[in-house]
Amino acid sequence: MNNANGAADSGNDSAGAAGNTGSNIQLELNRLEEMVLDSPRVPFGRRTLVDEEQLLDQLDTIRLSLPAAFREAEAIVRQREQILTEAQRQAQEIIGMAKQQASRSVEETAVMRQAQMDAEILRQQVDEECAVARQQLLAELDQTRESTILELEELRRTAIAECEAIQDGADDYADRVLSNIERQLSEMLRVIRNGRQQLQQDSDQVTQATNAAKANPPY
Repeated sequence: MNNANGAADSGNDSAGAAGNTGSNIQLELNRLEEMVLDSPRVPFGRRTLVDEEQLLDQLDTIRLSLPAAFREAEAIVRQREQILTEAQRQAQEIIGMAKQQASRSVEETAVMRQAQMDAEILRQQVDEECAVARQQLLAELDQTRESTILELEELRRTAIAECEAIQDGADDYADRVLSNIERQLSEMLRVIRNGRQQLQQDSDQVTQATNAAKANPPY
């Protein structure tokens, strides 16, 4: 029974390790979401400027965490199989003890048969429970792996699409800004030309007045 408890404790440790890895993956996904939400937004739009290199590095970090999670999940499966083996061994020990007890006395034949039946029932129950637990664990592992891969692929496609959209939006924004500057410069040039023309007209008028004064002195 102590061996069974030890195997169960090992299984719990492995399950805890897998849980820690799952938490790490969730943490990295949360960081990815925060990275997108905290990125600056493009003015006059709903787009977000995301650092492509930082985003791809974060995706690589998540991708590298997946194999460890799979290995730890497989370790849990092996621990469950060890528990099943230990339970089967204990069932065999129960059967052996019952046989030894029956061999000591013919009168205990009925007791031996009952013990054998109980041991066989116990063994079958353990086999069935372990088989069901193993199948459930494998199914959950496959589902988690497929779901994680799909989520990562969707995040990658979304990030690439957003980066392309952000680039297009940035180009449009820069074109609008430059066009506005061009209009402002054109208006400034028009004002400057008008000012120079006015100055030239004023200068011509002064020159004419001066020449007229010289041509017709008051004395």
